[in-house]
Amino acid sequence: MKKITNVFWIALALVVLAVGFGVVAPTSFETVIGKLQSFITTNFGWYYLSVVSIMVVFVLIIIVSPFGKIRLGKDKDRPEYSRLTWFSMLFSAGMGIGLVFWGAAEPLSHYAISPATADPGTREAFRESMRYTFFHWGLHAWAIYAIVALSLAYFQFRKGEPGLISATLKPIFGDKMNGPWGVLVDVFAVFATVVGVATTLGFGAIQINGGLSYIFGIPNEYWVKVVIIAIVTVLFLISASTGLSKGIKYLSNTNMVLAVTLLVLVVILGPTVLIFNMFTDSLGTYIQGIVRMSLSAAPLDVGNREWINGWTIFYWAWWISWSPFVGIFIARVSKGRTIREFLIGVLLVPSIISFFWFAAFGTTAINIQDKVTDLTGLKTEETLFAVFNELPFSMVLSVIAVILISTFFITSADSATFVLGMQTTKGSLNPSTMIKVIWGVAQSSIAIILLSADGLSALQSLLIVAAFPFSFIMVLMMFSLYKSLSDEAKKMKITKS
Repeated sequence: MKKITNVFWIALALVVLAVGFGVVAPTSFETVIGKLQSFITTNFGWYYLSVVSIMVVFVLIIIVSPFGKIRLGKDKDRPEYSRLTWFSMLFSAGMGIGLVFWGAAEPLSHYAISPATADPGTREAFRESMRYTFFHWGLHAWAIYAIVALSLAYFQFRKGEPGLISATLKPIFGDKMNGPWGVLVDVFAVFATVVGVATTLGFGAIQINGGLSYIFGIPNEYWVKVVIIAIVTVLFLISASTGLSKGIKYLSNTNMVLAVTLLVLVVILGPTVLIFNMFTDSLGTYIQGIVRMSLSAAPLDVGNREWINGWTIFYWAWWISWSPFVGIFIARVSKGRTIREFLIGVLLVPSIISFFWFAAFGTTAINIQDKVTDLTGLKTEETLFAVFNELPFSMVLSVIAVILISTFFITSADSATFVLGMQTTKGSLNPSTMIKVIWGVAQSSIAIILLSADGLSALQSLLIVAAFPFSFIMVLMMFSLYKSLSDEAKKMKITKS
């Protein structure tokens, strides 16, 4: 407890103030944050589209550059975890519950409810739905994570800096990052992490409750969600107390086994040939149209621009707001890997897995929508279970899905308590159990309060607002990283990739 810094107290105070405002005056809170979100997405949508596209190009250049040879650690360091375990951990922290929540719902929405440009229910809408879903969950999302994670891992393990966001900016600002400016950067990272994870805990509880309600008829009510959060809190605090090498490692591997099992069953029980055809075709159209989609601001099409604001720009801001948490965690488990191996593992592999996941679940949902029953009137958290209800062994699929959501839920919360512990103890690689417990209880309490006040939608908007200034920090991180890598490459006389 002696290692707790000012970052801890300032960030905790900000969280309490924000949540208190949301509870005491929820209408005013939602109005203010909603107006800020609308202002940013309307006036700075072009900025989000441009800066995230630049991030993708930056990461791809680093992969093929001579910098790829540099190791994230000393030259003799080697990875602490096997590639399979490493991938499982970064995937669970990076996407996890989102894939289950949106796997069937997003492609279905783009097809039958609100397509980007096509007419609902048409073949073009089908193709467009998969292409844009790939776009939202592919290279752009993981490039955002990769920049934060690579910067942290490089400066922490190669340069011996503390594992703090502020430390990655020292090549530009020098010792100023050891003072108030550094505290400000780290407070912002902690605040974004707490708000983001609390929101996800709330959505996780909603999804689990929705699944249990659809399968077993359990009431879909507030008190059930509180019980779910309480149970999950106890489980992830037990996991957090065991450390990275046990709790998160074992849970992450369990996640991957369950996810692969569910994916294989859906492919076999769903429209198998159509799934493979849509995956192949959508991958091709995604690659073909990635530049156009990346920079599409639709300045002369009001309807399409509203769709881009509601989906693409929302996603870019969402990934940016989550990047401190996910980036710090990925960096922590990536010591010893070369930059090239790290970026390929973080950028390309998760993207391909996500593509196939959405091809399987999205194609199955759309096929059922066309040939069996209308799914568009369901709540988002019920869509997946409604899809399973139309497949053989529906109960087995639904039970696996609920367990998978729960384990992803636990892993994300467990990872977040670890990251928050790091950020509030000067970048300690092994924060004390007590500090992790404090942040774990704080996150769960915030989620429960927000669910009671119906403040989750406002908190989502708050994440969008928070992502805007952090995006500038990420731009500075790219400059700082490139400057430091260039200096090291010259010293090492690295000239060939």
